[in-house]
Amino acid sequence: MPPYAGPPVASRSGDAASPLRLLAYLALAITLIVLDDQAGWLARLREQANSLVQPVWALAGLPGKLGNQVKDSAASHTQLVTENRELRNQLLLANARLTRLQTAALDNAQLRELLNVAERSGLDVQLAPILDIDLDPVKQRLVLDAGSREGVHVGQAVIDAGGLMGQVISVTGGTSTVLLLTDPDHAVPVTVARNGVRLIVYGRGDTLELRDIPLSAGVEVGDEIVTSGLGGRFPAGFPVGTITGLRPDDTHAFLVGELKPAAQLDRGRDVLLLRPGAAIRIPPELRLQLEETTPGGPATGATVPAGAAPATTTPAPVSSPVVPAAGRQQPSSQSRTVAPASSLDPAAPVVPAAGRQQPSSQTRTVAPASSLDPAAPVVPAAGRQQPSSQTRTVAPASSLDPAAPVVPAAGRQPTTPEAQR
Repeated sequence: MPPYAGPPVASRSGDAASPLRLLAYLALAITLIVLDDQAGWLARLREQANSLVQPVWALAGLPGKLGNQVKDSAASHTQLVTENRELRNQLLLANARLTRLQTAALDNAQLRELLNVAERSGLDVQLAPILDIDLDPVKQRLVLDAGSREGVHVGQAVIDAGGLMGQVISVTGGTSTVLLLTDPDHAVPVTVARNGVRLIVYGRGDTLELRDIPLSAGVEVGDEIVTSGLGGRFPAGFPVGTITGLRPDDTHAFLVGELKPAAQLDRGRDVLLLRPGAAIRIPPELRLQLEETTPGGPATGATVPAGAAPATTTPAPVSSPVVPAAGRQQPSSQSRTVAPASSLDPAAPVVPAAGRQQPSSQTRTVAPASSLDPAAPVVPAAGRQQPSSQTRTVAPASSLDPAAPVVPAAGRQPTTPEAQR
């Protein structure tokens, strides 16, 4: 290997000129700085240079901006999802609170209505919450959270703010079962509040039905039906329902009515139980309605005119048999009893005989027996012509003798007993 001969000559001369060039550049830079600061010679040049370099700077900073935007977008999405989840949970809680408040408000309103019914009607009632319902669509029953320990007994009436609901059919220590009005096995004696017609309401599963309504009862659509109190199970005057329709039955001899129950059988959480022996005060409006439909006042007897003496029954004396006149036959199936003349009263009204009608346009006056005169002429009654050729003389009652012979009237021929036969 040849020995090192040192750097080339040209390189050495360049190295000696380098400090001079550096000093020249430095002096030029200082001069330009001073001139630009004092006179602003390079301002226009700087602006042009910035306009040329600006796109390069924007392109150089674009990756950083895109990275920041992606980072911000990811953070914003995560934050929005979290906030949305929190707001949704808060909304669910608020809805649950609102539902509870609404339920409490409804319960409060129902309890107020029940309290108003108890105060307005003056009833001795017991509040019982509904524990369960019978899911059988045919049976309409409720289970109450009150039993024999609370004083509930079988047959106790159950009502709500609208009207009658049913009756208790079974009781245990802590619960009781209620048979609703709409149960097919239930029937209630009722009356129409408008005219007082007595009927019976039967259950039909979801509605009520009136059967065997007489055509002459005058029942109409819209009539209010209330309990009649018959049977002693339900007090009188409790609303049962309203008639919504009438139709003839299969025989067309009676009507069948459909009722809308007055009580809310499918709503509410509490009911009222009527305690036995409770003093019931009928509301004024219902009392007035019942008084209007009840016949007024007790029945009064017939009015006796002033001065009229009570009629007395006097047995008629037994008189001698009447001998029929010649040519007349005495009827065998009928017998006539002649009252004595002393029992005739001129002021007594004339009583028509059986099977005869007293004329309305004529009045017959019977003269007393003491006023009969054998010599007085016979005055014909109104509407009768007196015969001109014959004159009939009426003998006084005192001259009648059963043993005297019968004298035939003028113009009649006497008959013999053989002819009479």
